[in-house]
Amino acid sequence: MAQVGRSGKAQDTMAQTITKRGPVSGTAVARSARKRKPFLLDLYGTAVGKKYAMAITGIGLIGFVVFHMIGNLKMYMGASDLNHYAHFLEKLLYPILPEKAMLWILRAGLIAMLLLHLHAAYTLTVLNRRARPVKYQSERDYQVASFASRSMRLTGIVVLLFVIWHLLDLTFGAGSINSYTGSKIADGPDAGLKDVYGAVVVSLERVPVAIFYVLANIMLGTHLFHGVWSLFQSLGWNNPKFNKWRTGAATGIATLVVVGNVSFPIAVLAGIVG
Repeated sequence: MAQVGRSGKAQDTMAQTITKRGPVSGTAVARSARKRKPFLLDLYGTAVGKKYAMAITGIGLIGFVVFHMIGNLKMYMGASDLNHYAHFLEKLLYPILPEKAMLWILRAGLIAMLLLHLHAAYTLTVLNRRARPVKYQSERDYQVASFASRSMRLTGIVVLLFVIWHLLDLTFGAGSINSYTGSKIADGPDAGLKDVYGAVVVSLERVPVAIFYVLANIMLGTHLFHGVWSLFQSLGWNNPKFNKWRTGAATGIATLVVVGNVSFPIAVLAGIVG
């Protein structure tokens, strides 16, 4: 009986050990960990997921850049039109939401998209370098890539610096960068409105600032060209039948943004606007 009891205890101990035993391999552990992750985070951890993130956030940012440029074209219609347009943006969904609330929600969304875009680009670069630590040895492989694709990091950094400057210059008027930003019209039919038109003129009549705006927007156009062209491939919309259309769309969007944005500092310096 004692022997049977000991045998039974041994079997119970073995059963508990088997029950508590974890996965038998590192692969099983990895799979178990992945199962606990939300699907989107798990997808974002892959190179494909990061490309999706860059493409989707890129579409949102491209849309903002295009519509922002179109809205700024009101500068050519006169100070009143541009100032009223800026006032309209501040009043979006008012009085459902407090004044400027919707504008800040949109800004927060844009900042979130920009940060995700930057993070995806950086981590994708890290993944690619780990996957291929040795660079391509053939010059031919390097020459196949266009200038726009080779300079994406450089143009991306310049565009980021331009965005920071633009916000400090014409959105916040930080420090001595542009003390006129935020000034209001004192009299006349538009009294009380922010003089956005005046702030743009004060900023762009400075030659170094105007030159920086021109160069930065040329870089932005280069970045947009490759970004628009490559996002179709990132999303799986790549077909030889549509390659000409993809190139045309990339060229058209980049040209539209560059010509529109570059025209503002040129118009101010030429005295067309002011």
